[in-house]
Amino acid sequence: MTGALEEVRVRVDLTAVVIAVRAYVPHVLTVGRAAPAPALAALPFGPLQPGHRSLQAGLRAWVERQTHLRLGYVEQLYTFGDRVGTVAELRQDINNRTISIAYLALVSIGSEGLPIQEGWRPWYHFFPWEDRRAGGSPLPSVLLDRLLDWARSTGPRLDKDRVGRLHLTFGLDGAPWDEERALERYEMLYAAGLVPEASLDDGLEPPADLAPVAGAAMFADHRRILATAISRLRAKIKYRPVLFELMPPTFTLSALQKTAEALSGVALHKQNFRRLIAQQGLVEDTGETATGTGGRPAKLVRFRGEVTLERPAPGVRLSATRRGSFP
Repeated sequence: MTGALEEVRVRVDLTAVVIAVRAYVPHVLTVGRAAPAPALAALPFGPLQPGHRSLQAGLRAWVERQTHLRLGYVEQLYTFGDRVGTVAELRQDINNRTISIAYLALVSIGSEGLPIQEGWRPWYHFFPWEDRRAGGSPLPSVLLDRLLDWARSTGPRLDKDRVGRLHLTFGLDGAPWDEERALERYEMLYAAGLVPEASLDDGLEPPADLAPVAGAAMFADHRRILATAISRLRAKIKYRPVLFELMPPTFTLSALQKTAEALSGVALHKQNFRRLIAQQGLVEDTGETATGTGGRPAKLVRFRGEVTLERPAPGVRLSATRRGSFP
């Protein structure tokens, strides 16, 4: 028999996207990569091993081993099967394949700040265009101009469709900004060759003039995994009370709103937000107040765990403050 199939070896990696919020900035827990890999931030990850009784147990073990952090809330995020790496690496490793099963973990940091682990990075360090809390353009002009050039480079018949998709994805030309499209925006920038991973995967040096605006690169496909987690979390806070996994046991409504804004990347209408929280019955008064807020003492509240039994989708519906659209 000729043309026999060659054996393909599959490795299963477990990858953790661990999120916390400090000073109303979302942070992701990263680990360094040893040589010969480039000095890029990576998410905690490791292979599934025979001693792991389950996928989640394996994930928790790898995170604790690499960061000394014990995880609380964890949910499966997505399974990634695309082959990643430079062209040379893929040619050398043609019969090996890695399946990455990613998990999303949320950590509450309380009032003491982030846990002592090193490696916490603001997620807007990797995705600067995702922070729209101040309004304005989501992209610097140099990035936008090159993105538009790429969109118009496909020929007359495809130009209109790609440009229209660009406007919809980035909220341009009057299109509304959709905070849940974080992954789509990253994928489009990658396809256009405007994020450093696109060059690194081809064995090239990223364009130096884009370095300040294209966000920091991550190891392998970890920035794509992080973008997936951002999109998932932004969507999920609208219909499940996962936002409270990131809050301390007691908090003010102002702190809750600022945390929601930090995650969604958009400014929220204060009265609408508080009206929604009251209508949903998501919190209850503790009878205590917070001092040192810079103004009048604010009421301290806590999450009502019973709300998850009272209705199927007790989330925080977001209503962004309108600050004008990007022309």
